[in-house]
Amino acid sequence: MKALVILAHPYHKSFNHAIYHTVINAFQEQKIEVYAHDLYEEAFNPVLTEKELGSDASDDPLVHQYAKELVESDFLVFIHPNWWGQPPAILKGYIDRVVRPPYAYDFPEEDTGGGLPVEKLKAGYGIVFNTSNTEAEREDSYFGDPLDKIWEKCIFGFLGIKKVHRKMFRIIADSSEIDRNKWLQEVEEDIIRIAGKEKR
Repeated sequence: MKALVILAHPYHKSFNHAIYHTVINAFQEQKIEVYAHDLYEEAFNPVLTEKELGSDASDDPLVHQYAKELVESDFLVFIHPNWWGQPPAILKGYIDRVVRPPYAYDFPEEDTGGGLPVEKLKAGYGIVFNTSNTEAEREDSYFGDPLDKIWEKCIFGFLGIKKVHRKMFRIIADSSEIDRNKWLQEVEEDIIRIAGKEKR
């Protein structure tokens, strides 16, 4: 089995980076091959080009590599902070350029794109780890947790991925080392539990 792990955070000492390395190690301990990408470190260009729009053509070797690994993976893991109720722009660009036809899904030949997609990914599990500086009650009652809708409905749901695990860690700005170590233990346990169930 294979896992694709995508990180979107510009600061290399961030808690998001700690989550990223914890996820990679947990999968490897389960003997699962890992495709791991720090989008900022790899200087991924998030801008969808005119040439790429509506086609499978791209001059960017990273797009082709990412798409190949996306299609091959059994687990899709995305790690990012909550910025304005959205993923960072670099991750939105990854979705725009990689998670699209003809790689992640397609449409029937007679469909111009307005109907239901044809599912193409083998991934059975979508996993998201987020960080936030917003209180849970305010996030849910005032903002409505937009990241939940983005990932569970708009992305994983659209791609036909029905098994979704998402966890938010907060409040990062006020967290202690004890808090962060506890959260990383939760991340490791989540990955081991999910991977163990899917390997059966």
